[in-house]
Amino acid sequence: MISFHQVTFAYPKSPPIFEAFDWNVLAGERWAVLGPSGCGKSTLLYLLAGLQQATSGQILIAGRIQSGPRPQTGLILQDYGLLPWATARKNITLGLDIRRFYGPDGKHTPEDFDAIMHEEHVDTWIKRLSLTPHINKYPAQLSGGQRQRVAIARTMALNPDLLLMDEPFSSLDAPTRVRLQDQTFELSQEQALTLIIVTHSIEEAAVMGEKILLLKQPPNRRALTFSNSQAGDRRFRETPAYFDLCRRLRQELEPT
Repeated sequence: MISFHQVTFAYPKSPPIFEAFDWNVLAGERWAVLGPSGCGKSTLLYLLAGLQQATSGQILIAGRIQSGPRPQTGLILQDYGLLPWATARKNITLGLDIRRFYGPDGKHTPEDFDAIMHEEHVDTWIKRLSLTPHINKYPAQLSGGQRQRVAIARTMALNPDLLLMDEPFSSLDAPTRVRLQDQTFELSQEQALTLIIVTHSIEEAAVMGEKILLLKQPPNRRALTFSNSQAGDRRFRETPAYFDLCRRLRQELEPT
């Protein structure tokens, strides 16, 4: 699904964040990207989303060189990216409305747009994410968890095969965060999504990532990865294996 081949990236007049970096992700895998502030977690997500381009090397997604945003990639940012003047429903339909005029490739207007199917598809995700009572509210009238679910519904309505999430639960209270972590993992399984979630939380990485990519202070030259077969299991949070994994990750993050 994703291949980084000798990828180097640096912002102008800055040292490289990634240098000859290799990393591979199989289709349907769920990854957590963990590391300290400034290590390149969000930059990695922007490279995957096509919002930044590698200085050298090559990034392939689904066998194609990443040269810009692709229609099958969904991106959810930390602030959710909702339009404050639009209702929850209008925010959910935004991506599909854009496709109605510009097409999936952003260049060609589709000729087979079906307005009824469009609305039914949106309604499916509104119901799936329990947003029906809130569809006529504006973002300022929604809780953090509700805004996050609106952002997820908007993205899922576009039928992505790759979902990128940048610290999506960091501003939520603990019970809401746990519920949305579980729901997001379940959705990624149901839809056979490849999931990449960036987080600064060791505990979140341990429950969300079947694979965990640990980044350290730049330049990152080697992909340090951990396997975690119990990710997504709600009971995992209470097991010795969970605490052991958190301890290992914490030790790796400690400055040397």
